Amino acid sequence: MRDQIDLLATVTILGVLEQAYFVLQVIYARRKYKISPPETTGHPEFERIFRAQANCSEYFPIFISLLWVAGIFFHQGVAAACGLLYLYTRFQYFQGYAVAAQGRLGPLYASARLLWLLLGLAVAGLLAHFVLP
Repeated sequence: MRDQIDLLATVTILGVLEQAYFVLQVIYARRKYKISPPETTGHPEFERIFRAQANCSEYFPIFISLLWVAGIFFHQGVAAACGLLYLYTRFQYFQGYAVAAQGRLGPLYASARLLWLLLGLAVAGLLAHFVLP
């Protein structure tokens, strides 16, 4: 059983570590610009880092759900590869947004396409599961 989900589990842990990195960047930015919680406004660089982290966190449950459904019902390797690409594009999104708001757009569109792809794989896998013997 473990060898049927090991890639999905690995991508999941990498995703959790990426989320932790994003949170740490917000903490560092709070310290750098002296913005104490619960404040969410202040220096523009802090605001971009804060928004990038919040946006990535908002999409994380969707990503994890699609990753696992696509991996279990379609193909673990394909889903894991899409998952790694998604994590990479979210990292690019975060880095781009931290520098300038426009820097987030290319990676944002790429990560959205990967989510749609994972959704398609998940639906195809579920349809095959229920329709095919």
